[in-house]
Amino acid sequence: MSGIVWLALDGVGHPQDALGGSVWDQPLGTLRPLVDAGRCLDATLGVPGLPQSGTGQACWLTGSDAVALMGEHFGPHPGPTLQRLLRSEALPVRLAQAGARVALGNEYVPAYFQALESGAGRRNRMGCFPFAFRAAGLPLNPPGVPLLGATLGLPYARPWAAVGEEGAALDALARHGGTLARAARDVDLLALDLWFSDLLGHAGAPDVPGDALAAGRSYLRRVDALLSGLLGAGARVVVSSDHGNLEDLRTKGHTPARVPFAGAGVDLGQPRNVVEAGRVLAGWFGLPAPLPDA
Repeated sequence: MSGIVWLALDGVGHPQDALGGSVWDQPLGTLRPLVDAGRCLDATLGVPGLPQSGTGQACWLTGSDAVALMGEHFGPHPGPTLQRLLRSEALPVRLAQAGARVALGNEYVPAYFQALESGAGRRNRMGCFPFAFRAAGLPLNPPGVPLLGATLGLPYARPWAAVGEEGAALDALARHGGTLARAARDVDLLALDLWFSDLLGHAGAPDVPGDALAAGRSYLRRVDALLSGLLGAGARVVVSSDHGNLEDLRTKGHTPARVPFAGAGVDLGQPRNVVEAGRVLAGWFGLPAPLPDA
């Protein structure tokens, strides 16, 4: 199977596990029906503690139980143990070894690369997605790919844009989705690491901050617009998340919420958790499930 666009949300629990008044509680004409028709997956994997991006994303990318490998939920960045797993089993690595065409569509600004260079030899600061694509020998900011910033046009930090200012941004994202769909025809997998939802989730507090709720809702509307453009141009799309966070802005930490696994033009199967869903992704490309000790 080729031409799949993977929207990998970070820290967005399933709407079934969200309280009323959450970021999900708004019209999302494309995203919400897709999510509601998809799967609702366990991200805790039976391990105490709150799921984290490092192990959660490694589960998606490898189809291996990264939490069992670590003995705990771990993140946000993969340390040596998860790095070894990603180098050998990550989907971009395995696809590249099989001669497939894969790309990460995130736009990384010069300051990101400068930070990587300044931290060389010290603790890894890359998330699982950029780490896995680089482990596959693939460049960040690949040429010929219509790159997209993970904030989807929102400012990186407070104050976030007012809701009334987003109309043009939504139109632009829908157009960008169409451009991505056309670019995806030339690759087997085009991934987008949409990590900004997790950052917004960490702005939560017991008395839900109104600006964080507004920004979180705006972010999902932007994902909705991007998805609308993708599907309107005929793309095969999969939407996932690694753990809960943004769906419950009463806390600034992660949550044990189940997570969405949704798609169009793909067979989602019947996975129960993020490990099994990672195996479904690999199966679309004819890749075997990882060995039990992977």
